[in-house]
Amino acid sequence: MASNLTDLNIGIVGCGWLGVRIAKKWQIRNRVYTTTTSTDKIKVLASQNLEPTLVDFNTDRSSDEISLWDAVLSLDVLIITFPISTRKDHDIYNIQKRIDNFSTFIGSFGRQMFFINSTSVYPNKQKEFTEEDVPVEKVFAEHLLRTLYPQVNILRLGGLMGDDRQLSKYNIPNLDAPVNHVHFKDVTAVIEKMIENKSCAKLYNVVAPEHPTKREVIAIQKNQHDVESEKEIGRLISSNRLINELEYDFIYSDPKYFHH
Repeated sequence: MASNLTDLNIGIVGCGWLGVRIAKKWQIRNRVYTTTTSTDKIKVLASQNLEPTLVDFNTDRSSDEISLWDAVLSLDVLIITFPISTRKDHDIYNIQKRIDNFSTFIGSFGRQMFFINSTSVYPNKQKEFTEEDVPVEKVFAEHLLRTLYPQVNILRLGGLMGDDRQLSKYNIPNLDAPVNHVHFKDVTAVIEKMIENKSCAKLYNVVAPEHPTKREVIAIQKNQHDVESEKEIGRLISSNRLINELEYDFIYSDPKYFHH
């Protein structure tokens, strides 16, 4: 599926598993700049012509060690894929420090911006969650980033799958629980559509609209088509806002068939 984006300068901060896949698609018609925390990854990204810069926003770094990104003044779009908050953060200090360091790196960037976050912001309760259930103001990292950069679009991704990421490769508990997954190609396509629409300050859950059980997904991936599953009510993340506002049709709507 070809990209409609052309002649843009795009920055991907924290170019990991998802960032590389986005970059490879967009670099055909655009110029892509990336960052990484790994010296080994610098060589890999450079060999792919992804214009890498080495930078680490972690809390043991001082903002004095970080300077304004050389590429930032030329960027049309900036995508943040590095984890601002992690499960190890027990207070707001680590998050605050990462965002302080990040803001030093990009300065007063005022063009279109995306923050890739996770649906882990929603409680582990058996109900369907929409964006209204946990607004930006209730998520410290999102709120702080939105305060500094009011234009930032926040995308809360479900479990990121596709290519070598298949549920059947992992040791998975609670097999009758529904999944909240998304294929990386849909993440890329959603961002593309938002860039084309010049979307600003949006909050979307990016999750495939079908929610089969883990057992069903694994069975299909292992070519076991006669497996039955008693589906729990489960924790579901709704992507209805995204579908309705963007008029978006998912490329991969059913996680059972991501591996196809």
